[in-house]
Amino acid sequence: MKKESLFIIALTGLLLGSGCRSLSPEENCRYQSEAVGLRIISADSSRVTGHSSFQVDGHFVWGASPIQGEDGKYYLVFTGFETGTYKFSDAWVLGSKLGLAVSDRPDGGFRFLGFFLNPDGYAPDTSSWDAQTVHNPHIRRFNGKYYLYYIGGTDPAGQVPIQCSSGELDRRSRIQQWLKIGVIEFESFDRLLKGDYTHFDRPLLTPRTRVKQDAIVDPSPEGTKPLPDNIIVVNPSVVYRPSDQKYLLYFKGNIYDPTWRGVHGVAIGDSPVGPFVPLDREIFTVETTGGEKLSAEDPYVWYNQTDKLFYAIFKDFTGKFTKGEPSLALMYSKDGIDWLLPEHSRFLKKELILDSGDTIRVDRLERPQLLLDDKGNPLILYAACAVVDVNPRTDGGCFNVQIPLKRMTGK
Repeated sequence: MKKESLFIIALTGLLLGSGCRSLSPEENCRYQSEAVGLRIISADSSRVTGHSSFQVDGHFVWGASPIQGEDGKYYLVFTGFETGTYKFSDAWVLGSKLGLAVSDRPDGGFRFLGFFLNPDGYAPDTSSWDAQTVHNPHIRRFNGKYYLYYIGGTDPAGQVPIQCSSGELDRRSRIQQWLKIGVIEFESFDRLLKGDYTHFDRPLLTPRTRVKQDAIVDPSPEGTKPLPDNIIVVNPSVVYRPSDQKYLLYFKGNIYDPTWRGVHGVAIGDSPVGPFVPLDREIFTVETTGGEKLSAEDPYVWYNQTDKLFYAIFKDFTGKFTKGEPSLALMYSKDGIDWLLPEHSRFLKKELILDSGDTIRVDRLERPQLLLDDKGNPLILYAACAVVDVNPRTDGGCFNVQIPLKRMTGK
């Protein structure tokens, strides 16, 4: 019998999906991961192949966002950056590009179609705010048009002051600290690949504060209180709120109090292209009984029409959200602003169930994105994945995995 991994989505009295509305608060609404078509093909476990793993020759492949097109096919907008030049931990900052893939099925078999944004990769470029790197795509469809949200940046050297007591701040740090959120508007995927889309000259969202003691690009005046959109705004997730017809844009910033802590905020707008006005408060922040504020990353937010609730899954760095090991965790909200952590908050372990029947632990499983049905119920999870530590590698070793989900009910 195949081993099973449960996606535990336990909500206090308000549970995901119409099939779970009658369950008591003591019961869980659960998702089970189906097997993925994947196998390891290298001795060090860095190479995989199979229907459920999307890869592009000569590239690291990371986050990918899915959507079904008007033609009935399934599209992935993904991040790719060339191998052989920089190690992974530097490469994504120094020259990510956005590409497109397509499949007749949502659970894998994606075919690479081409790169359409920053196709020259690592080539130095300061011609626009996002000319050097584009990363972490998130695609939505509103009112008959597609909106692709992403992060981008360029090297600000020579444009703004840089404060660094140890000397010049290195190029990777400069670009990373200059990351902002943008959006592309387009009508079809054929047009997207041809470059027929609306690309805006300015970012959609820019940090309002830049507070860090040292090694900081364009620091805010001394005494400035950092806001959630501090230094960077990255990792967008956008959802429509039907109660007031507003669009909510979630983002991550960096706070140093005194050491680094990833924080999240939300900005509210009247249209998919803004303008978005960020709130001054943090989102998804959970404080332990000892006063520690937990750090999360990569939220994917969606709205369930049956429950009339917002849900968010995100990377739990330490396992402290779920009171276990590092994993993907879940929170829920009535208004998209005030979020609650359910008692059983683990959404997914860092493991894959293979179609061979084996279960493998993975080093990285993050940047989660979902394919939803028309009511907002999860069907397929798409995640950036690496079986072994990919940070020091220059030869690849990461991919995007597509994991089918199956609802389970009862205890």
